[in-house]
Amino acid sequence: LQKLIHLLQATDDPLIQEQVLITLSNSAAFSVNQDIIRNLDGLSVIGGMLSNCTPKVKEKALNALNNLSMNIKNQEEMQVFITQVCRTVESAPLNSDVQLAGLRLLTNMSVRSDYHQKMINSIPCFLHLLSEGTERTQIQALKVLVNLSANPAMTRHLLRAQV
Repeated sequence: LQKLIHLLQATDDPLIQEQVLITLSNSAAFSVNQDIIRNLDGLSVIGGMLSNCTPKVKEKALNALNNLSMNIKNQEEMQVFITQVCRTVESAPLNSDVQLAGLRLLTNMSVRSDYHQKMINSIPCFLHLLSEGTERTQIQALKVLVNLSANPAMTRHLLRAQV
């Protein structure tokens, strides 16, 4: 895992980055690896890939973070990426793999109410996706909205959202 994280930092080759992110994502399916990746500063390295211009690299980074978000300590460190992930969902082509990967990550990050405030500005986008997206996009957007709606503090923001 350490060598993979270093390789991800060292290369500018999108094909290598994509393969490393896939491997890290698969490794993150195991809870012991989630802790190891966090302790090796892998969360910030993978999070750094969110600003990559290559859509496949960005998608694979979102998938890896999604798997890593199943760990509460990882979520605490990953909260710094929520605003960027929301912007990615908003700016990605409608129904794209990048948009879906971002929505899946936001679904996991919104299970607990700790980070709902960071998603407020994206509520209109989620509602737009609910009406304009394909069934897969609608389901993912709905999952985020359901998680947000479980928090009474979000009621006002959900009802006031301009769509």
